[in-house]
Amino acid sequence: MQRFLILLTSALTLSCTGSRRPDLQPALDSITSDDLMKHTRVLASDEFEGRAPATKGEDLTVRYLEQQFAGMGLQRGNPDGTWVQAVPLVGIRSQTTASLQAGGRQLPLTPQDYFAHSRRAVETVQVKDTDMLFVGYGVVAPEYGWDDYKGVDVKGKTILMLINDPPVPDPGDPTKLDESVFGGRAMTYYGRWTYKYEMATEKGAAAAVIIHETGPAGYPFAVISDWGLEKFEIRRSDRNMDRVPIEGWITFDKAQELFRMAGQDLSELKKAAVRRDFHPVPLKAKAGFTVRNSIREVDSRNVIARLEGSDPRLKDEYVIYTAHWDHLGRDVTLQGDQIFNGALDNASGVACLLELAEAFARLPEKPKRSVLFLSVTAEEQGLLGALHYAENPLYPLNRTLAVINMDGANPWGRTSDVVIIGQGKSTLEDVAADVAREQGRTLKPDPEPEKGFYYRSDHFELAKQGLPAFYPDNGVDYIGKPAGYGLKKRDEYTANDYHKVTDEIKADWDLAGAAEDTRFLFLVGYRVAQADRFPGWKPGSEFKAKRDAMMK
Repeated sequence: MQRFLILLTSALTLSCTGSRRPDLQPALDSITSDDLMKHTRVLASDEFEGRAPATKGEDLTVRYLEQQFAGMGLQRGNPDGTWVQAVPLVGIRSQTTASLQAGGRQLPLTPQDYFAHSRRAVETVQVKDTDMLFVGYGVVAPEYGWDDYKGVDVKGKTILMLINDPPVPDPGDPTKLDESVFGGRAMTYYGRWTYKYEMATEKGAAAAVIIHETGPAGYPFAVISDWGLEKFEIRRSDRNMDRVPIEGWITFDKAQELFRMAGQDLSELKKAAVRRDFHPVPLKAKAGFTVRNSIREVDSRNVIARLEGSDPRLKDEYVIYTAHWDHLGRDVTLQGDQIFNGALDNASGVACLLELAEAFARLPEKPKRSVLFLSVTAEEQGLLGALHYAENPLYPLNRTLAVINMDGANPWGRTSDVVIIGQGKSTLEDVAADVAREQGRTLKPDPEPEKGFYYRSDHFELAKQGLPAFYPDNGVDYIGKPAGYGLKKRDEYTANDYHKVTDEIKADWDLAGAAEDTRFLFLVGYRVAQADRFPGWKPGSEFKAKRDAMMK
């Protein structure tokens, strides 16, 4: 019999678990902006050295989380009796030399306009004298009748592709995007760099190079430069030899220079690539790469705590809260400040996780189902800690109701709204709408859907396994601030602090909004843990079929 059922109506949910219940108040009152700041200040301190996996920063972070969870009276979350789940990683530092030639000339390359490495866990990776080919957006999407690889064999070749999804014009109004294809303005998984390298691997390419543009990518090219630090992969027996040998990025301007040398106009090809009848374009150009890898094997850790449910019939069903503890660590080659403190990303999110754990621990009567507090490693390396949990769950996913993810808290004050990343995907949003209404707030869709945030944080790995995933973000309508203030602050953070050593606690931070958002998340998770039925994916979600099959 199928167990996958839809949540109760909002009226029934409100009657059972309304936030005005007096027994919830001690939990809600325990969530404060001062406590959020206290945890953030510790985790983002220079002492923690940027919290990179397999460093002193990891040891300090894991110890801090264990001490905090234990002090709240929570149980060790791993059924083996520990606080941690080992995550086997291989650390790779790549030194790459590249040669791109066209028209009898060598393309000059600097770290400001090009980056390449290999995720193969071997000392040397070489790709010699390969033909180059432009494959549009590098997408194969049968449901849209789309194939950017049509009619060609890319085995052994170097392919170049554009970032994001194809922005297909609306047939009735070319000034707009066709909402029926690739989500219109919103990025789908086809637009993520991870997908593009996966498809290049499937097609047998020797090297895959993504042409970067700041707008469609959602971050400046300088973020790619962070990849020059040690990178991590899940440690696998095949040493990742099934991956495309070379993964690279190049700026649009530098790629345009290469295309001109090869007798092509990248801007014109970009226009052609938004059509279904686009065919790959061979370039009169050659590429070669040599990568020297320095490799080490390490065990990183996910940290997990458990609050056991109060109902003997339901305590073996679970709600998960997640927030990644890692950041980029330290770069000793930098002059001056060398520590990527990651205050907003994601010390603040972990602070919210700790406040949620304390709030649940203070409930006089625990929720019917168990609640897990999972702080994962190596999110900045490609969601690796979440991937490892998704592939090796400590608790069965078919008995897990939902994952609620936090990746950065709101540091700029209270908002009248809550932004839902990936709005329209699951019935968890129906619960969230009721909670927001009680707070006197509204839910709003992502104002920047083209950046694909739903596919860029830890919940995504669990969603791919079918688990309903809820990912809220800061609101944008700030109380007492002028219109546009919220988006302005977002843009400033992305331009000035995202993945930079300047992501530190600022003098103007006001965590009152973060505290209100954390109470919101508490109430959403509490209601799911109390509800009579499981949440689910809404029709049209790309994850629904997998969950349906799991729950039969």
